Amino acid sequence: MSTPVIGVLALQGDVREHLIALAAADAVARPVRRPEELAEVDGLVIPGGESTTISKLAVLFGLMEPLRARVRDGLPVYGTCAGMIMLADKILDPRSGQETVGGIDMIVRRNAFGRQNESFEAAVDVTGVEGDPVEGVFIRAPWVESVGAGTEVLAEHKGHIVAVRQGNALATSFHPELTGDHRVHGLFVDMVRADRTPESL
Repeated sequence: MSTPVIGVLALQGDVREHLIALAAADAVARPVRRPEELAEVDGLVIPGGESTTISKLAVLFGLMEPLRARVRDGLPVYGTCAGMIMLADKILDPRSGQETVGGIDMIVRRNAFGRQNESFEAAVDVTGVEGDPVEGVFIRAPWVESVGAGTEVLAEHKGHIVAVRQGNALATSFHPELTGDHRVHGLFVDMVRADRTPESL
């Protein structure tokens, strides 16, 4: 099978780290800034950064509606930290004018684990990732307050949901792209491969 092409939404945030992690997980990784670039990818990563800024830039660049349409149509998508917020159907405490792409039936709380100086690392057991726990890097991280019936909880930390999946949409509160461990990206690349394989239907 040909190597999947996975975009990284390159409006703001840690884009380069995701491009490196995806390439290490055997995908062709490309930055996505325009609707025509979005149309050419088999999957998309929405990186960490500042969710309000990403939201406003997505609207400014004409990407918000195409993003919503492709996610609604089943595009495999993975959001980390701010990307998790972007994939939430509802934010508990949105800033004024903040919009989301949606796609995961969950309610997310922004900055739930504290401010920048309260960032931390913790070992996280993630369903679907084999081997040792994933080293989760939590930077002004959200957590998931609640999920709908169709959303699978993949990981928790101290009683709070920090990784979820609904269909072709995956989200984590933490940043696996910062650790050199590419297993979570590998899980997402496998999701994209399965989506492109008719036999998987």
